[in-house]
Amino acid sequence: MEFLRKIRNYREEENRLKWEGSFADYLRIVKERPEVAQTAHSRVYNMIKSSGLEQRDGQKLFNFFGKEIFGLEVALERLVEEYFHPAAKRLDVRKRILLLMGPVSGGKSTIVTLLKRGLEQYSRTEEGAVYAIKGCPMHEDPLHLIPQHLRKDFYEEYGIRVEGSLSPLNVMRLEQEYYGQIEEVRVERIFFSEDNRVGIGTFTPSDPKSQDIADLTGSIDFSTIAEYGSESDPRAYRFDGELNKANRGMMEFQEMLKLDEKFLWNLLSLTQEGNFKAGRFALISADELIVAHTNETEYRTFIANKKNEALHSRIIVMPIPYNLIVSQEEKIYEKMINDSDMAHVHIAPHALRVAAIFSVLTRLETPKKAGVDLLKKMRLYDGESVEGYNQVDLEELKKEYPNEGMHGIDPRYVINRVSSAIIRKEVPSINALDVLRSLKDGLDQHASISQEDREKYMNYIAVARKEYDDIAKNEVQKAFVYSYEESAKTMLNNYLDNVEAYCNKNKIRDQLTGEEMNPDEKLMRSIEEQVGISENAKKAFREEILIRLSAFARNGKRFDYNSHDALREAIQKKLFADLKDVVKITTSLKTPDEAQLKKMNEVVATLIDEHGYNSTSANELLRYVGSLLNR
Repeated sequence: MEFLRKIRNYREEENRLKWEGSFADYLRIVKERPEVAQTAHSRVYNMIKSSGLEQRDGQKLFNFFGKEIFGLEVALERLVEEYFHPAAKRLDVRKRILLLMGPVSGGKSTIVTLLKRGLEQYSRTEEGAVYAIKGCPMHEDPLHLIPQHLRKDFYEEYGIRVEGSLSPLNVMRLEQEYYGQIEEVRVERIFFSEDNRVGIGTFTPSDPKSQDIADLTGSIDFSTIAEYGSESDPRAYRFDGELNKANRGMMEFQEMLKLDEKFLWNLLSLTQEGNFKAGRFALISADELIVAHTNETEYRTFIANKKNEALHSRIIVMPIPYNLIVSQEEKIYEKMINDSDMAHVHIAPHALRVAAIFSVLTRLETPKKAGVDLLKKMRLYDGESVEGYNQVDLEELKKEYPNEGMHGIDPRYVINRVSSAIIRKEVPSINALDVLRSLKDGLDQHASISQEDREKYMNYIAVARKEYDDIAKNEVQKAFVYSYEESAKTMLNNYLDNVEAYCNKNKIRDQLTGEEMNPDEKLMRSIEEQVGISENAKKAFREEILIRLSAFARNGKRFDYNSHDALREAIQKKLFADLKDVVKITTSLKTPDEAQLKKMNEVVATLIDEHGYNSTSANELLRYVGSLLNR
């Protein structure tokens, strides 16, 4: 009963974390750990920072987002460093609504969900502990109990600034329950929970005619007026609006720009002054991060309306574009599949990659830089080496379109088409061709795509297909070479013997006849040409190989097939070229003979063991490559 034990452990941990004491006890905690008195923005920033930070190619990678968000490192660094960091330092940016703006399925909601779930977990740690006045529906900061005229003295002694006023309900409770004895007011540790409406709120607009401002700010409990005698008695008020409950943490506004004006004006006061109006009371203080998300079209409509100018000036817009890195796009699809009921389906290697190539191509802007096409740009963005281009070129390409990635095919469309491919094929295995075919079929059903874009996207599918053809041939090439490993070793040794003789201006001795001969130029060139080594570059390439060979010998290491990447690739391609007829025959025969069948089985086994295919997808790959070679 391992699971029941875990439930008991969780319950025991919850009880261990609970704390209750007087305000005087709380001040002792504050003295020892000032971080418990941090603002909501500071808490979010420290939560993100506590998960760790990595530096890669001058780019900050926040581990907090690492397992859920892919390819948005630039946008996330900007979000953290330009909003959360200065807001944590109490700079004016904290008085702004954070608006994540980007295309559908681009990661905006995921970012907000991560922040909410992160706060829930962080409030259960020592560094993220949150304390509130016990019994307060708004989980009010206990430091609000300190009178205004003593806050300067408190800052001098504790180094903590106190902002905000005690809420009307707690003003009354202080007098009636504690007789003005601030130090006796009960304080408890609280744990953020969206489900329990503690420190995390979510607001979604509904029909403007039926939506009530009370959903945000709370409402009068008319059943208690007879008991308390007045609507202005705070005990007759339900402090249960989303702004009340989100106090000390964060408030998510879904579709904020669709809100009625009366709701938006409440946000003006809350963001700028840190308070809002509720019922017949003075302004109520609240400390919370307000985050909203929308798409570009709605945002443009919003700012075009002159009536929204006041609110617009109180919004920080953070663009969240689509990912533009193919390898990261693959990770997005893998995560979406693992989170679904499709995780058991075998998806052949490179099936998701070709889908990612298609998706990224639809999001990239045509390069202005001479000589760079979309395919080269895509490869540079993905960190691949492209001959004739370097890091400077990459940075120039990124600067050409600062808002690149705000349009194109979204990840959900791709996953929907992958799902369709699985259902259509009716076997628990799909390959790259199945995915490309499904993507193509889906374009005709995609109502929001214009005819111009549809034609452009069809061309990108063709580009992705060509990329896959090269990948497929290379995959089979490696598998065949692996099966002919002895042949590859023999070819490598022959090449090295000839290179050594060439560089040292020696003859080479025939092992059978003993005859001395000149180095075999035809053999060397037939291998070197496989990786584009020109006639003029052959001498430098051979000398580089010899230097590498000597370095291995000096260090007591054996120079083998994997010791030089370019040479390994050249040997593979040469051997595959020599074997091409064998491959064509072997993969196209309906009834191969025993030797051919044995070779086929060896190659299939290699594809399964070394490359991640299953029996179905490996045989499909061989048949497809055979058809390519027979064209």
